[in-house]
Amino acid sequence: MTVDTPDPENRTATHCPYCALQCGQWVSAEGEVDARQFPTNGGGMCQKGWTSAALLTHPERLTTPLVRASRDAEFLPATWADALSGVAEKLAALRAEHGPDSVAIFGAGGLTNEKAYLLGKFARVALGTSQIDYNGRFCMSSAAAAGNRAFGVDRGMPFPVTDLDDAELVVLAGANVAETMPPLMSHLTSARLVVIDPRRTPTAERAVASGGLHLAPRPGTDLVLALGMLHVAVAEGHLDLAYVDERTTGFDDVWALASQWWPERAERVCGVAAADMRTVVRWLAGTTRRYVLTARGAEQHAHGVDTVTAWINLSLALGLPGRPGSGFGTITGQGNGQGGREHGQKSDQLPGYRHITDPAARAHVAGVWGVPEESIPGPGRSAVELLDSLGRPGGPKALLVFGSNVLVSAPDARAVAERLDALDLLVVADVLPGETAARADVLLPVAQWAEEEGTMTNLEGRVLRRRRAVAPPPGVRTDLQVISGLAAELEAPGDFPADPAPVFEELRRASAGGIADYSGVTYERLDAGEALHWPVPGTDHPGTPRLFADGFPRPDGRARMVPVDHAEPDEGVDGEFPLTVTTGRVLVHYQSGAQTRRVEALESVSPEVFVEVHPDTATRCGLADGDMAVVASRRGETTARVRCVPSMRTDTVFLPFHFGGSGAANNVTNPALDPTSRMPEFKVAAVRLEPVAAASPAAPPARSPGAGSAAVPEYAAQA
Repeated sequence: MTVDTPDPENRTATHCPYCALQCGQWVSAEGEVDARQFPTNGGGMCQKGWTSAALLTHPERLTTPLVRASRDAEFLPATWADALSGVAEKLAALRAEHGPDSVAIFGAGGLTNEKAYLLGKFARVALGTSQIDYNGRFCMSSAAAAGNRAFGVDRGMPFPVTDLDDAELVVLAGANVAETMPPLMSHLTSARLVVIDPRRTPTAERAVASGGLHLAPRPGTDLVLALGMLHVAVAEGHLDLAYVDERTTGFDDVWALASQWWPERAERVCGVAAADMRTVVRWLAGTTRRYVLTARGAEQHAHGVDTVTAWINLSLALGLPGRPGSGFGTITGQGNGQGGREHGQKSDQLPGYRHITDPAARAHVAGVWGVPEESIPGPGRSAVELLDSLGRPGGPKALLVFGSNVLVSAPDARAVAERLDALDLLVVADVLPGETAARADVLLPVAQWAEEEGTMTNLEGRVLRRRRAVAPPPGVRTDLQVISGLAAELEAPGDFPADPAPVFEELRRASAGGIADYSGVTYERLDAGEALHWPVPGTDHPGTPRLFADGFPRPDGRARMVPVDHAEPDEGVDGEFPLTVTTGRVLVHYQSGAQTRRVEALESVSPEVFVEVHPDTATRCGLADGDMAVVASRRGETTARVRCVPSMRTDTVFLPFHFGGSGAANNVTNPALDPTSRMPEFKVAAVRLEPVAAASPAAPPARSPGAGSAAVPEYAAQA
């Protein structure tokens, strides 16, 4: 199947720089963007995609290396030669004095496969450090861990997005796709939707309009809801006995716990009516084409792996995974969230989704890299633990950040700022200066999506070509050129090409035989328009768009049902902090806002931080709609404009995590970690709400000039 066709206007076919749907785009030589027909988006884009060209010529673009002698000094321009040699000299000195783990790397789920791969190799070969992780720990780590232990593989959607086109019923657990990836809604037009979310989101509104349901559990109790629904499935005779017996293991242990969660008991804990639980299970059992999809709402918890596992158990009990027209999947958020965790920038993994402690994996990758196996360090700290260790005794004294704005995206932002300031050296490679960059010692300007070549892997495991349509501004280098230049300065063993093509060829060899096998993927096949979903174990292999049809990649070929039980969130409410805050995104926001806060057409829609509150809750806190409020937790405070929303739970408030500084939601979030995935608990923290003394109307933040202001629809199909 071919998915790319030549353009009569000689525009370049590439993909949107934002979410993991990776909508198809045309980009002209002048940097103008248009939607193109592609299976994931069908010729349409959301507001973020339509306005993505604004960043190509943004006046705040970093275009020359910047260095400063101290944190209280001004940044001064430097040549690339001086900047790279200065960084390498400091890295070498720190390693010589304190050992290789005194230097750390922090990557991102938006980096291409080539950059993620070379970054992992650079950390382990050029620096010899185990201290590398990435912001995917904030996004997909709980879903990945749950998928691995249940199915033996982590691929967000083990089926093409287009399979949803014919769905009759889709359950979305913790997913607000109408705002986070609007084009996905075009695949759900025939389905009745069930949305599980504490908020009445636009996705929940569409669920009700489709004849479905919106279930609003108390934050942190999704697992109870899944257990209650599994109880219904068994008690009311909906268990697919043949499927469970033939294709799974562990049901008896799972049922031993789920049997204790009859719907009425579950209702008392999670707040969802027992009748609604029964209705959804009956819909699932009485429908042939049905899907259960989870996202961050189910995953960003200190017990996120168990929560996703509970939804997997329900899906297996009803016989969904591996059957035509049905399935279980997880919705990846970042543009290369899938590929970004497969090729080595995660602390415990090597390319091909190999585990770094596996002797066979280490031997294979060492052979590709041409280094002794014993020289590859073992697993390092996960993202939150890595950030917390910065500048502490025994922790890293230097951090290199590629494409991540940790000061906004990581939990407990005040503590992160303290750790960044404790470093001897902070180097940030990015397109635009964000909050993290403002604390750096060295800023390195790098190219962005339409200015570079490479590959991305979207939420359905499809490997995509990112193609260069325009040249980067003079003075800007690609991340690969930065990594290659630093490796040369450090006289690192092995090859560190600056060109993505040879990097991908090496990635193919390094991933060969692994779970995420890309060895059969080539630029030539992708450029010819082939749709290649991994694993692709040979150049004559067509790829694997649908997993599990013939079994699960576990030793016995069966999916594993894992017993899980409810545990309360790490932090409960009390008299001092009586409310629960949950975080997320809205339509015009993307991640930490480093890009979208600079696009006028997006920023003008949502120019200031807000907190959604039920009107009765606001009144009890002495607040009214439009007031400025302080949202305070045990860790810090956020100042936000009150939005009274009658559909909100009275015990819950909502903050978008798009803003920085005093408006950062992560000033108040809890860094408690899931014991398996090391995912922080973004979705539940205890807070109080109080007026800002003598509050005056807040001026919206200064808007970036030159970003364009043309209004675009929420989701627009190509004419």
